[in-house]
Amino acid sequence: MARQRLGVALLVPGPVATELDGLRRALGEESLGRIPSHITLVPPVNVNDVDLPDALAVLREAAAAGGPLRLELGPPTTFHPVTPVVYLEVGGDLEGLHALRERVFHPPLSRPLSHTFVPHATLADEMDPARIPAALSTLAAYRADVTIDRVHLLREGRGRVWRPVADAPFTPPAVIGRGGLPVEITETVLVDPVAQRLLPGTAAPDPDRPGSWALTARREGCVVGVAHGAVVGDRVEVEALVVAPPHRRQGIGGHLRAALVDLAARRDASLVMPDPLE
Repeated sequence: MARQRLGVALLVPGPVATELDGLRRALGEESLGRIPSHITLVPPVNVNDVDLPDALAVLREAAAAGGPLRLELGPPTTFHPVTPVVYLEVGGDLEGLHALRERVFHPPLSRPLSHTFVPHATLADEMDPARIPAALSTLAAYRADVTIDRVHLLREGRGRVWRPVADAPFTPPAVIGRGGLPVEITETVLVDPVAQRLLPGTAAPDPDRPGSWALTARREGCVVGVAHGAVVGDRVEVEALVVAPPHRRQGIGGHLRAALVDLAARRDASLVMPDPLE
């Protein structure tokens, strides 16, 4: 059975992520460019392809039950002599961080661990122990405050490159049609791998495109519609709006269009929807 190597993390937002990448480069961190600056919640775990929808559901439910995390990064410290890792301590809303980690650490996103969970942002994973004291002394004054509003699922690809494939915001989904055929609509940055199966063609949306957004409609946990595009200047541009064939003529397309109007209003932007859209 085919499997994917996944992990769950809080990605450090810019511009602090840029600062951390500079520190990682200065310390000779070999994973720079392969792994974004992050705080690990679930270390690498192998998940069967058929269990991917369950993994995404765990991610969404864990995120929806919490709120934004205001965290403090720094000062630097080390796990040496256990392992030659230099990292930034994590402070701030540790209660919320630990609660999120407990919610997301469930099958299929769980695995046996050999160490107690310590929130941290790694700067150097395999540093020469002789250089560690100098590194800690030089960076002793470093501190940074960040606010994180979502959690990410990452997947390992060729060359051991880890890329985010799904994000889940710390807010409950909008529920439309309670009491009838309710539909949940979630606004994210990325189109998750299950939702991508509805999109025409084989090319996935560019996850690095500035201003990217996605709206995913689900019914009883199953994806029934998806729209995605990008905010370009004062325009919300829609690149695709698709409803799963078995669920057409049930008002899902109308729900997605209403959500798009709301998205544009919140961005104080005009909505651009090419015609026709499936």
